[in-house]
Amino acid sequence: MVADAPLEPWAWRPLGAARRAVLLDVLVHGPRSRAELTRRTGLSRTTLSRLTRDLTADGLLADSGPAAATGPGRPSDVVALVPDAAHLVGMKLTGDALYVAVTDLAAQVRSTAEVPLASRAFDDVVAEMAAAVARVRAAVPRVAAVGVCLAGDVRLVDGLAWVTGSDFLGWDRVPLEAALVAATGLPTAVSNDVQCLTVAHHWFGAGVGAATFAVVAVGEGIGAGLVVDGDLVRGAHGRPGKVSHVPVDADGPPCDRGHPGCASGVVTVPAVLRATGAASFPAVLEAAAAGDARCDAALRAAARALGAVVAQLVNLTDPEKVVVTGEAREVATYARAQLDASLRRRLDPSVEAPPVEVHPFAFTDYAWGAAISAIRHLL
Repeated sequence: MVADAPLEPWAWRPLGAARRAVLLDVLVHGPRSRAELTRRTGLSRTTLSRLTRDLTADGLLADSGPAAATGPGRPSDVVALVPDAAHLVGMKLTGDALYVAVTDLAAQVRSTAEVPLASRAFDDVVAEMAAAVARVRAAVPRVAAVGVCLAGDVRLVDGLAWVTGSDFLGWDRVPLEAALVAATGLPTAVSNDVQCLTVAHHWFGAGVGAATFAVVAVGEGIGAGLVVDGDLVRGAHGRPGKVSHVPVDADGPPCDRGHPGCASGVVTVPAVLRATGAASFPAVLEAAAAGDARCDAALRAAARALGAVVAQLVNLTDPEKVVVTGEAREVATYARAQLDASLRRRLDPSVEAPPVEVHPFAFTDYAWGAAISAIRHLL
């Protein structure tokens, strides 16, 4: 393990429920007048004024002048978030690298980094992550918390997050949250990567304003995140959104577990590469665009499979929208007609297809999502 990072003179001050509610409203929805915050939170004017004064004294909120006049009487003052009031470190773990994103309190990415992993041993990886946090704290003021995500199962055990399975890292039941808190001295949130990305889109991305929506991330694997009535679906055992082995084509190729025609055997990057013999997913897209019949067929099959997965989610949760993202999201744009036809064919007759939005993606988006999970951990 590396030595603990030196303690900063500043640390995030725990907030009571009322302060959290006020700060969260401004953080997610933008500047608010004190009158509007009073209505939205149900707090009295006196209590709301005291809380906003306290949050301003802590540097988290700032006065931004009076609201526009809408009637007789003195306009209410507006308070706004101070983005630099705190910074968050988000980290995405793969089997080979650690991706780091530093955000401010408004979830704006300030810097990113990629750190190769020399070892997948748990203690070695924790040491690498602690060193990354120490580098951030040396360069950025007011680091409040850490968020971590990875492809795998994460479950709370006695209130702390354990990684209960990660194929890429070869981990089984490791106390990642406790280890990172001990190594960094900072509050730490640990989550599955697609769940983190869903949280990020809920508050700051493509899901803003939608009470019920789904995120489907397609890459080395395929997974889903669900928000229903404003809450992230966490599942009884920390394993929601398992769509990798949803049957999509009875005549399709087997996946790595031997299941015929499941999603992971058709729509993921490894599946497309197996079907085409190509060296990379971008090479498949390029060849298909140039008229390669084999690559074209693989992408169209992947789009049909993706439509089948989306249909399952729509039938089950009735979302306002579905967001498709990830390294292989282009299957949805290359063969959109196949995706839409597959989706419509599998929907219950009473269900209308919601908008399916293909969202831009960079691999550091997962680290961005982890940083937002850290914000949620604080609030």
